[in-house]
Amino acid sequence: MTAIADASAIAALPLAPANPLPLRERLANARDGAAGVQRLCAAGGPVTRVHLGPKRLTPTLVYVSSPQGAHDVLARRDGATDRASLPSMKELRYVVGANLLNLDHEHWVPRRRAMQPIFAKHNVTQFSTHIVDATEELSRKWRICTEVDLAADTRSMTMRALSLSLLGRDLGAEGQAVGAAMHAAFLWAVLRSMAPARLPAWLPTPAQRRAHRGSAVLHRYAAEVLATCRADPDHDAPIVRALIAARDPDTGEGLSDNDICDELTMFLFGGHDTLTMLLTSALWLLARNPQAQTRVAEEARSVGRSLTGDDVSSLGYTVQVLHEALRLYPPGPVLPRLVCTDIEVDGYRVEAGTVALVAAYAMHRDPALWHDPLRFDPERFAPQLASGIDRWRYLPFGGGSHRCMGDHFAMLEATLALATLARDIDFTALRAELPIATSLTMLPSGRVPMRVRRR
Repeated sequence: MTAIADASAIAALPLAPANPLPLRERLANARDGAAGVQRLCAAGGPVTRVHLGPKRLTPTLVYVSSPQGAHDVLARRDGATDRASLPSMKELRYVVGANLLNLDHEHWVPRRRAMQPIFAKHNVTQFSTHIVDATEELSRKWRICTEVDLAADTRSMTMRALSLSLLGRDLGAEGQAVGAAMHAAFLWAVLRSMAPARLPAWLPTPAQRRAHRGSAVLHRYAAEVLATCRADPDHDAPIVRALIAARDPDTGEGLSDNDICDELTMFLFGGHDTLTMLLTSALWLLARNPQAQTRVAEEARSVGRSLTGDDVSSLGYTVQVLHEALRLYPPGPVLPRLVCTDIEVDGYRVEAGTVALVAAYAMHRDPALWHDPLRFDPERFAPQLASGIDRWRYLPFGGGSHRCMGDHFAMLEATLALATLARDIDFTALRAELPIATSLTMLPSGRVPMRVRRR
């Protein structure tokens, strides 16, 4: 009876309001997961229904930019919303394999149970060595430079650190090619999922071939390091070893070699994008705010030696800077779910078959939720203030049961890297805006020139 009553109550709710912008503007804004979606939300309100074409060709989109709405979409455990059923996730499974990002719920639950302890906050400090080594190498390079491309150097440094942790090898010059190959795979999946009519996935189009080549390269590297770790107990690949040892605490089942390769591929791609965006945005924000930059440098210098994972608890202001960077530039600007049955979202009815998109970027910059939201202010996340922030208005790593499992790992790596560079280098931004591009994730777009000098 309760389910029937709930369904009746939902049926009585008004539909999410249709977005008032003209079709041409809706189409243009929907392609931009950051400022474009922000414009859609500003025009249509905290829950806004967007049609981009006939229903038979393209699903209805509902953008959600209120904390209550975010909770209603992301916190569900009743199967009414689902990430794995999204067209983009189905395409990703086809091209890069099944992993925690795109697994269906039945297989996601035991996989998550097995892997969760690896990335628990008390465990991730063991993975800090490679990021410190890679950052100190970048610091030495910057000490003899006057101008650098922040985005390119950060992208290269994070690829080096992550490839050592995840694959047990420094990809070096291969890193750029590997990153480009994986982006080709993801772009193929995203564009296919958005197309109103799609060719069969097996048809060998040029884009499909590029996607499979990119995935095959990383899967080959993953298989090689997995074999090396099994043959050589001293091989340095800590995350691979943790995955080999992982067990579902309920069943005792471990991960197969294919499972491990699929997860390593996704970790490298997702982790690289997240760290690149987080560090680029944090460094750029500090380069435009010299007082905050000096405070981070002094905090790092107070440690008096090379940083380790155990030092993060002493780098509180650095962590605040990173949280503020994540507020302004969340790596996942929109968080999509397929609505599987009619649901209530912040007082409105959202119909089954709709794609609900929680607009984190728009919500993080909403003046109704944040005072002076476009101003860089790490004090928002000072301990005495952070405890008062509604967990559903700040979603840098998603929310609900599908919140990013690697959030503690990402924060550890970013804290050590940001503190190390600010300790050694004084930097100044040479452009007024940080260029960004969005697809599944947010990334720097083009050059980000920065003047540097040894501190």
